[in-house]
Amino acid sequence: MSKSEKRDEIIRAAMELIAEHGFHGAPMALVAERAGVAAGTIYCYFECKDVLIRETFACLEQQILAMLTEDFPAEQPAHERFLHVGRKLVDYFINSPMKFRFIEQFHNSPFGVANRREKFLGNQEKNIVVKLFEEAHDQHLIKDLPLPILFALMFGPLIDVCRDHILEFIVLDDALIDKTVAACWDGVKR
Repeated sequence: MSKSEKRDEIIRAAMELIAEHGFHGAPMALVAERAGVAAGTIYCYFECKDVLIRETFACLEQQILAMLTEDFPAEQPAHERFLHVGRKLVDYFINSPMKFRFIEQFHNSPFGVANRREKFLGNQEKNIVVKLFEEAHDQHLIKDLPLPILFALMFGPLIDVCRDHILEFIVLDDALIDKTVAACWDGVKR
């Protein structure tokens, strides 16, 4: 196994264990065992568990951003781009329940709080979603609310329906996904 493959296996194992058992139920020794590497090997790639957790989230975030940019309708009106982002996120989450559970664990932890604080208040480079919200806000297409509230109004309900789909409380088909994403857009538009 190459160094890159070992690193990827460690990240995969950490993601699975954290999604299944939470942060405290995923000790480094268990992550190493699940990844098929020696316990000490894990520290060649990640200084500590906190770094592993942040790196695991960063990998997922990169995957999600790459997925959102596929077929991104950059020349379409903001409304169409919002629908694209919402639809792609829902599709990704309901088709990747383990990744969804990890992301939920992350966002509902001090790691997620620090990450969100950096995104909204720090000097982090803006991704296409943040840029889309800022553009729509500048063009007076969406409500005059702080960015964290707009994110909550747009993405909070989508996260909830993804969770309910994964837990089999509802079945999200294409038509229901489209209606749900459109309703979230209605929640933020002027």
